[in-house]
Amino acid sequence: MSDGGLQKRTKQFALDVIRFVQALPNQKVYWVIGDQLLRSGTSVGANTRAAHRGRSKREYAAKTMFGAGSS
Repeated sequence: MSDGGLQKRTKQFALDVIRFVQALPNQKVYWVIGDQLLRSGTSVGANTRAAHRGRSKREYAAKTMFGAGSS
């Protein structure tokens, strides 16, 4: 199933999020925010890849909707 470059864009987004979080000041308040941002920002790509591995369009749609609810 073609994703129109979605996997490439979500990977780049995750890398951008990682770089952004690394640039945050090393203060406790930013640790909490940065941790949550890392988890949610990188899960987008993981959920997209899991959906892309689906066996059918219906499974792709179901996994995409699950990812939207869990991010």
